[in-house]
Amino acid sequence: MKQFSRYFFIMIAVVHLIGITFNMTWVSLATKPMIMIALMIYYLLSVSERRFLFSLAMGFCWLGDVLLMFQNKEIYFILGLVAFLTGHVVYIFCYRSLRWHQATQPLLSTQKLRFSLPLVLLGTGLVTVLYPYLGALRIPVMVYAGVITIMAMQGLFRFGYTTHKSFWFIFSGALLFMLSDSLLAINKFMYPIPLASFSIMVTYIAAQYLITQGAIDHQSGSK
Repeated sequence: MKQFSRYFFIMIAVVHLIGITFNMTWVSLATKPMIMIALMIYYLLSVSERRFLFSLAMGFCWLGDVLLMFQNKEIYFILGLVAFLTGHVVYIFCYRSLRWHQATQPLLSTQKLRFSLPLVLLGTGLVTVLYPYLGALRIPVMVYAGVITIMAMQGLFRFGYTTHKSFWFIFSGALLFMLSDSLLAINKFMYPIPLASFSIMVTYIAAQYLITQGAIDHQSGSK
């Protein structure tokens, strides 16, 4: 069942991306709400100890997916932003719990600072570029950028506190999440990006899968 659920998720993701590529609106609309549901099923079938917080984070991301399907109305975009913001906050707590009590070669304080700096520069740089275009959404977007940057940093700080695979899965997923949200923001507020919908969704789907696989790997190899 575990492998079947993973294949089911992959199938849904591929069909969704095909729908976007060939402008099959009904296909992309029908499959988008199923992406996180399929991934959640995969997570629940892959672990013996099902962590409520992780499922909750996935649930908020699912809600964000659904709300952003109607983002042509600003209220739905804002609500989707809030749903994803909440999901990122919960992911932050999840990353802090998906750690061993004893570390094996954790990052030193100077390394944490050095490796965090590019993430902070990416987050603040994007907001700086977008700021003139945000209008009334300046504060919400700034808060969102801050939270997703912290989410990526928490993924980074797991180094040495989990398996090698789990660290890279979750940290890579967090970086892809930042990339996906950056593409979405640039496309919405600044100028249209070629193949925007495909680029946003393929990075988003990969991000969610990697984060989920990282959680599974940690729980499977936890001390």
